[in-house]
Amino acid sequence: MKGVILAGGTGTRLYPLTRIVNKHLLPVGSYPMISYGIERFRQAGITDILVVIGKQSAGLYTNYLGSGENFGVNLTYRVQETAGGIAEALYLSKSFIARGEKFVALLADNLFLDDLTPYVQQFMKQAHGSARVLLKPVDDPRRYGVPVFDPSRPDLISFIEEKPEKPQSNYSVTGIYMYDDAVFERITTIDRSARGELEITDVNNLYARDGKLEYDVLQLWWGDAGTFESLLEAGMRMRGVLP
Repeated sequence: MKGVILAGGTGTRLYPLTRIVNKHLLPVGSYPMISYGIERFRQAGITDILVVIGKQSAGLYTNYLGSGENFGVNLTYRVQETAGGIAEALYLSKSFIARGEKFVALLADNLFLDDLTPYVQQFMKQAHGSARVLLKPVDDPRRYGVPVFDPSRPDLISFIEEKPEKPQSNYSVTGIYMYDDAVFERITTIDRSARGELEITDVNNLYARDGKLEYDVLQLWWGDAGTFESLLEAGMRMRGVLP
């Protein structure tokens, strides 16, 4: 199985730090942020990894990560020329994924402590053309994509509501997604959102509509290191200062 790390984007919520360097190279604890996603993949036995980066700091990425040899993995790079959404960035991995092959994609600013191995094993049991997402209970789900569960099939998500005013569950859809090559055809069928991006929630809802979106729940800490507050917390979590 292969891995895809999506590390593009402009990181506007972390400005002016991100005026200097891409947010996924900012320090979290003892290492640049992107290091943790690579290590989670390696821990799960996923060593063939594509990293989608923006033009900003492209040289810094290759200087730090290189071929991946020092991290125990093999890295390939793709450049997302302009920020066009998570689904657009994911589509850049199409030539990296073989026909019928399954893969795991994660957002580089989603940091977590769980071992991915058991979740990957569950996904391998799913049929071709299905998808799997990882969830996490949160205090304020209105800030996230929130799953609505199928009452007749509790193992399935029937719909994902994006930042709902009245959430129907207290779970967040994290930035950890599992697909096979069928996802690329689905991406070509969605329209750009009002902000001009191809949204990954729209892709996931196509799977949900067809009864093919399953899930697992992360058991340990998870955070989105996209704000100054969450970046600070993530650093303390990764250094073991916070449990």
